[in-house]
Amino acid sequence: MNPIISQALNAIEPLNEAAMAKAKARQAKLAKPPGSLGKLEALSIQLCGITGRLDCAFQRRRVLVFAADNGVVAEGVSSAPQSVTLAQAINISRGLTGVGVISRHFHAEREVIDVGIAYAGDIPGVRNEKLALGTNNLAKEPAMPRALAERALEIGIAAVKRALDESVEIIGIGEMGIGNTTTSSAVLSCLTGRSASETVSRGGGINDDSLRRKIEIIDRALCEWKPNANDPIDVLSKVGGFDLCAMTGAFIGAAAYRIPVVIDGFISAVAALCAFRLQPLCAQYMIPSHASMEAGYAMAMEELHMEPILLLQMRLGEGSGCPFVFEIASAGMDVLQHMATFEEASIDDEYLTEIRANERFQGGK
Repeated sequence: MNPIISQALNAIEPLNEAAMAKAKARQAKLAKPPGSLGKLEALSIQLCGITGRLDCAFQRRRVLVFAADNGVVAEGVSSAPQSVTLAQAINISRGLTGVGVISRHFHAEREVIDVGIAYAGDIPGVRNEKLALGTNNLAKEPAMPRALAERALEIGIAAVKRALDESVEIIGIGEMGIGNTTTSSAVLSCLTGRSASETVSRGGGINDDSLRRKIEIIDRALCEWKPNANDPIDVLSKVGGFDLCAMTGAFIGAAAYRIPVVIDGFISAVAALCAFRLQPLCAQYMIPSHASMEAGYAMAMEELHMEPILLLQMRLGEGSGCPFVFEIASAGMDVLQHMATFEEASIDDEYLTEIRANERFQGGK
């Protein structure tokens, strides 16, 4: 493993226990029944542990969208042509896609990063970090050399550092890449030992023949290239994509630089799982957003020991679920900081003694 990735992984530490203890103590004083704000309470405590502060407002927000093409689309595994990756990367940067409109609504920035779009040259509004014009076709050869996979992880780590330097307080991880539900399913199958028939869904809406083909290609690639499930970078290099690699790096970078990071849907969750397998402490810095309708999403969440906050029946990708959670995170911190305590509200809280002794009512359980 190259030194930049190793350095980032070694920099990751557990959450700030002192800050979380202060947040819990503050929550206990707020004028409400214990645990009555459920996940909002737990989230605010987690956010204090990540940042070490009780006064974050999360006003500066950014969705990092990593865009790349995947050679496996040549096998007919996608309902959309490869050219859509380029078109939508531009449209995301212009604010014209789902994540563009939603992020604008919630006052979030977007940075679109080209790590492997099949287009030679700069793309307007898109940061050029291109590694190649798409990956190899994993049905015929490993997706990429390990060195390129590691370079993509570095790009993700650097994107988080850039956000930190620009005073961004919370980030979300999204993607754009035709064929990346195939690569994500392949990575998930390898990491979990599940067959492709369990992890594969229809993605953007493929027909039955394409679905069968997609499953066959993944099972054969895993058998042929034999990625090492104990080495997530090896898995990413053999059956992943540049976008997945860079997203994995971004999750690592968020933990290394102590920035809260929001998981979007299926593809983002698989990248989060890769980061978790490389360094389990990464999960402490992650916040799941919505329950993707893709079959593999629930499997990734189970591996991460997480539950999504929202149920919106979304499966768009792009990072479109992240801005909702930016706003929820901001609301949770606002409540923690500005809700009246029992003393400030002139309420005698003795009546809660029995409730506080019952663990069922603590921490949103």
